[in-house]
Parts: sequence; C-alpha cells; structure tokens
Amino acid sequence: MKVLLVDDHPLILSALQTVIKGLGDHVKVVGAGSARAAREALKAANDFDLVLLDLQLGDANGFDLLVEFRSAYPALPVVVVSASDRASDVIRSIDLGAMGFVPKRATNETLFEALHMVMSGGIYVPPMSIGVDPPVTRRSTDVLSSQLNVVTKEATDSGFQTQPSLESLGLTPRQTDVLALLLQGHPNKLIARDLGVSVETVKDHVAAVLRVLGVSSRTQAVLAVSQMSQQHGGFSAWRGSTPR
Repeated sequence: MKVLLVDDHPLILSALQTVIKGLGDHVKVVGAGSARAAREALKAANDFDLVLLDLQLGDANGFDLLVEFRSAYPALPVVVVSASDRASDVIRSIDLGAMGFVPKRATNETLFEALHMVMSGGIYVPPMSIGVDPPVTRRSTDVLSSQLNVVTKEATDSGFQTQPSLESLGLTPRQTDVLALLLQGHPNKLIARDLGVSVETVKDHVAAVLRVLGVSSRTQAVLAVSQMSQQHGGFSAWRGSTPR
C-alpha cells in the first residue's frame, strides 16, 4: 500500500510517517509538506492507494484541497487527519468526499482501525457521543486520547445516536447497491450509470434509503452508516451477506 501524507508540520509529518509504516513492511509512505508538494507527488505517480490530509496547510485551505483531490482523483480515498475534532469539521469533510476523519489526538490503534476500515471500502468517523463531551477518565493516556468528541447539535438532531444493526434495516439488494455507491460520494447520475437504471429510479432509491436511516441528507447517511459499522461490524461484511 502506498500512502501520501500531507502535513506542513515537519515533526507531525515525521511522526505520522513512522506510525503508518507500523502497519507493515508492505506500506510505503510519501510525505508532502505543502499542497504544492502533494499535487506534484500525485501527478508524478499514479499508484497511490490513500491520501492522509491535514486541514491546516500553509499554502492552501485543506477543505479546498480535499475537493480538488476528490475531483481530480475520484478513485483515490482521502482521509482527513486533523488537530480539530469539531463536529462541523467532521461533517464538512465527509460532505466534501473524505472517506474518513481522524483527530490527531486519537491513539495509534484508532488510526489503524480507521485506515483498515477505509481500505476495506468503509467510511470512518470518530465515535459519537450524545452531544456532550464524553467523561474523561485517567485509566491510561490511551483511554484519554481515545475520548473523541465529535457530536454537536447537528448530529444529535439527526436522530441517529442509538443505531440498529445494518442487517435490521431491511434494505432491498438494489437499495444496498445504491447506499454503497452513495457512501463513495457518487452523484445520482454516476450511480444510475453504474447500476444501469434511470436517474429518477436512483432518486427514488436514495429517498428510500434516507427514510430507512431516519436522516435527511447524504452526509447524515454517511455518518449514520459509519456509526452502525463501528457498533455492529463493517458495511462491507454486511453487504457481502445481503442476498444479491
């Protein structure tokens, strides 16, 4: 696996490179200390499997760069690794096409979990609370750093704090296919083309999926399914068990 790591802080860049290499000998990490360097790296090689992107870059807005990468390299997953863990930043990142969001204060184990989930076709967001900071314990620094607060009123109002299992949703096989493509950030036209159906049919399926999930937008659907996957098992495994 070849990973492009984009962060303009030299110490953090070096530390993250070391951590990611810990995934195994098969992992190659290329560091880029600026948006310009990241663009050059992607233009120079077409074999990257993943991009880890910091939102605070000296020469570019991280959200703008996320949009740029998702447009220019739609098949290349981007995971935001940020010092921020504000719900607004998490939601905006997913809305713009990020396949994951990992706060920098998360543990190494959390980062590994996120990367494995993304590379297996899922989307990772930090665990959700009920709109308040989770209680801080002192059992260990790992426990402390894993207390990730990423929910504010937006998430609470969406009504997907307590999640059923994916299997219990009762989606049809076609709705499952639509949801899978929706989670990859595909627009209705591309979903229609991939499935060989009309755009109007896709719209009907998307509306049905949102209704089943109890949400009102694609971003809320992504967050809801991500939380279900973390609580009850990966979306890929569930999808594979669904009758085709």
